[in-house]
Amino acid sequence: MTKFSRQQLWSSYSGIMLLLAGMLIGGFVGIFFPGSVVFLKPLGDVFLNLLFVTVVPLVFFAIAVSVAAIEQKHQLGRVLGAMALTFLVFVVLAALFTILMAWLFPLTISPAAQSAGMAVAEGDHKTWGERLVSFFTVGEFYQLLSRQNMLALLVFSLLLGTAVRKSGAVAKPFYAFLVAANEVMKNLLLLIMKGAPVGLGAYIAYQAADLGPQLFGFYAKPMALYYGTGVLYFFIFFTLYAFLANGRKGIRLFWKNNIIPSLTAVSTCSSLATMPANLVAADRIGIPASIANVVIPLGTTLHKNGSSISAIVKIYVVFQMLGWNFFDPQNLLLALGITILCSMVEGGIPNGGYIGELLMISAYHLPTEAIPAVMIIGTLVDPLATILNATGNTVAAMVVTRVMGEKFQV
Repeated sequence: MTKFSRQQLWSSYSGIMLLLAGMLIGGFVGIFFPGSVVFLKPLGDVFLNLLFVTVVPLVFFAIAVSVAAIEQKHQLGRVLGAMALTFLVFVVLAALFTILMAWLFPLTISPAAQSAGMAVAEGDHKTWGERLVSFFTVGEFYQLLSRQNMLALLVFSLLLGTAVRKSGAVAKPFYAFLVAANEVMKNLLLLIMKGAPVGLGAYIAYQAADLGPQLFGFYAKPMALYYGTGVLYFFIFFTLYAFLANGRKGIRLFWKNNIIPSLTAVSTCSSLATMPANLVAADRIGIPASIANVVIPLGTTLHKNGSSISAIVKIYVVFQMLGWNFFDPQNLLLALGITILCSMVEGGIPNGGYIGELLMISAYHLPTEAIPAVMIIGTLVDPLATILNATGNTVAAMVVTRVMGEKFQV
């Protein structure tokens, strides 16, 4: 096993370290030089505007390509069905557990934090049926190009990808265009995200000028909620899943072989980089290769337990900032829907967590000022989120093996 070099460490964590540095510098500037924020805030606005104009085509091409690339044939179709059900149950359970933890350990946010830059209009007073229609569809094609209609864009992208897949060989040129466009948009996002330390640092300075030292205490509370929930979910639920899959033997084999994938996840902060370690672990656990080689690679994109917990925490925090009732049944149902979509969207896009956050902002019609807060929270929880996202695929493959009626080969 090779040592983890400084260069590898910088490659894996440079984005987080630079963003944290930008946040700290911005916080100190806002506290000690509050008069400068009038010049800094436009930098944050420029960054967010660039992110906004990129997110619509990025999500469109990413989803359309993912769906168009699916091939379902007999046994593979059965595995995909069992996998989809397992992924859905895991993501929803993670979200429900987080909601329970938020209810048991509520956050208290100071009135200053609630009011800082968070002016927002009252709700639109639509019925639930009208909201469903407006969330998932629009009346004109051009309306799909607005970030206010991200959920409708997702539905259209899914349908388009399905149509491309069903069109066969005649659609190959169009599919090639989608693949190329998806790659271009991913690289464009990477370019824009290089400005995140400056852009978000400018917003932190703007917030710190209003909140002062309270700002750092504000972010500590969501971190405690996330890491407490995540650690409990990791040990309790993954143990339960392993037991359901293969009894006590499943628990022993999973935790014995999950050490290296967990260390790989935390050292690289990448589900993709953890995939080879997960495949080795799956073989040692006895998961059939026909299942592991489908579930684990696809799970890297479509199955995100850590992101599910993160999405709920972010929504809950923003609702607290706005003084809204997070535990209203309609808000909870929408939060679950957003969590499922975020789990699918994030994996195929670099910095995909930010895209999930924009989906959340769009669905709830939240003010732009809420974006820096959720982006910063997403960055701070990334190490544990990666462990949950990556190693959750191995235990999911165990459960799929049980659902398929296959035998463990150990």
